[in-house]
Amino acid sequence: EAQLVESGGGLVQAGGSLRLSCAGSGFALDGYAIGWFRQAPGKEREGIACIDMSDGSTYYVDSVKGRFTGSSDSAKNTVYLQMNSLKPEDTAVYHCAADWSQCSTLVAGWFDTSYEYDYWGQGTQVTISS
Repeated sequence: EAQLVESGGGLVQAGGSLRLSCAGSGFALDGYAIGWFRQAPGKEREGIACIDMSDGSTYYVDSVKGRFTGSSDSAKNTVYLQMNSLKPEDTAVYHCAADWSQCSTLVAGWFDTSYEYDYWGQGTQVTISS
């Protein structure tokens, strides 16, 4: 079964760092746009970053720009989200999603509740203590 497998969440203090991983299982991530999303308790899902596996381009929302960095390792079929200078408001369940498109399309999907991504990860909890 083709799926995305996430890992790397945890509990850290404010100012700390975490690196999330999103591994493709049963399919190759090359050619996909990989989006990172988060959902905090009582809040709507928020798209925060995108990595285009075709050309390596990235996109970040302002709230994480300069603190979060996306990267990929095609040999490991894995995408990473390095999160630095973490804040309590970054606490959320983080998901990755794969879309056979470019980041421009994937990001547009953030504002379309009916948009369906090709694959979703199961999510990983990130908790930042103050």
